[in-house]
Order: sequence, then structure tokens, then C-alpha cells
Amino acid sequence: MKPAKTRQILTAPRTWNDMPWGEYFRDALTQQLQPWLARLYGFHMLKIGSLSAEINTSQCAISHQVNVGSEGDALQVLASVAQLPFESKSIDACLLAHTLAWEQDPHRVLREVDRVLIDDGWLIISGFNPFSLLGISKAIPGLSRRAPWSSRMFSQVRLLDWLSLLNYEVVYRTRFQVVPWHRQGGRMISAHLPALGCLNVVVARKRTFPLTPAKMKTARSSAQLRPVVNATRQFRETQDQDAT
Repeated sequence: MKPAKTRQILTAPRTWNDMPWGEYFRDALTQQLQPWLARLYGFHMLKIGSLSAEINTSQCAISHQVNVGSEGDALQVLASVAQLPFESKSIDACLLAHTLAWEQDPHRVLREVDRVLIDDGWLIISGFNPFSLLGISKAIPGLSRRAPWSSRMFSQVRLLDWLSLLNYEVVYRTRFQVVPWHRQGGRMISAHLPALGCLNVVVARKRTFPLTPAKMKTARSSAQLRPVVNATRQFRETQDQDAT
């Protein structure tokens, strides 16, 4: 397995329209997230990355939503996604729509997101599936320099492993959009072969288990001290009788 951190310079697209079928990907992802966006609650939500900023999250009950990233037209806060300018445990939900796909150190980004999320906060991650038609076509010479093939494609199993190390509970995961060049993504194929979907989605919640000291039960010894004390007292009485 390749390491998560790379020295390769990756340039993320500024908008979904900068990649082939990007509009289809954006619409399919937005539709897939609608039921879960309606379940989110809280005060503050971060849409991290330029692609996240273009996802329609109007169905979300969190009214204060901030688009943050290093480059993009729809961003409201310009900052590195690995150094978010927010206090620890101040954000209720974070959306990373294909954000990790163009990051040199995705572990660092996830740790930074974990820092700003409150306990039981929501985390939504999407990316490209390496075991799909899109992932397989990445091997074609010349395509690896263009988006979306220039992105880093992490398997869903690998994402789940990262989240488990950060103590996140995965509440939903799926793959969809099997046919990337079709707006509907191939509904029949997606229904029977969802594992071949080009897009990965994982919804998780941050779980924090308090370290409460457990009550230690003292083991009762079958031997009691009283017989020992009586034996000492009897020994002293015997010495006194011999002395007299």
C-alpha cells in the first residue's frame, strides 16, 4: 500500500467544470447527500475545499456555513486546509467533497478537521473510487496529468481505516455513478454493481469516550489477621509463665 503522504505537487481544480463530467459528479454527489444533510444540526458548518463550496447544502439545518480553502472563486475564507483558522471543538459539521484527493498529506488534514470538530460532530468525505471505470482508466498514458485522473484515489476501506484510528463511527457509506460520462451514472448498473461506482461517500461522527476511573474491587483474603494476633499473644503468655 502506498503511503498517504506524498511529495508530489497536486493542483486541485478550482471548480467541478474544470474536469470532464465534473457537472455530473457534482449533481450526483449533491443528490446523494441530501438525506444526510437534512439530519445535520448545530451552529457552524465548514465546507472545506473549492469543490465542497459548490455542493448545494441549502437543505442542511445549520444556517452558518463557511466555505474555506486555499484557492477558489466561491471561498469565503482563504486558508490552508491543513491549518484551519478556527478554535478547537468549535465546528458542528465538516464537508470534504474530494478534498483529500488533491492533498499531499491527507492524514494531517483529517487531524486538523478532527481538532475543530466538536464531540459527536459530523464529517462527510467523498472521493474517487480506484476500483471503478474511472480508476482503471487512470492507467492510460497521458491521462494521469489531467483531472480527475490526477487526483489521489483512496479506497473506501482505506478511508474507514483512517477514521477508525481517529475514533469515528461510520454511520453511512456508499458508492455510485458507475458510468462517469452519463448524467444518471447508469442506474441499472449502480443498483446491481454499486462497488464499481466512481464516487465514494462516507458519513461519520466523532466519538469521544471519557476516561472514567474504574472502581477497583479489593479482593478479600481468606486468611484473617486475628488468629495471627492470638498466636502472638499466646506466645507471649507462654513466655511469661516460663519466667515465673
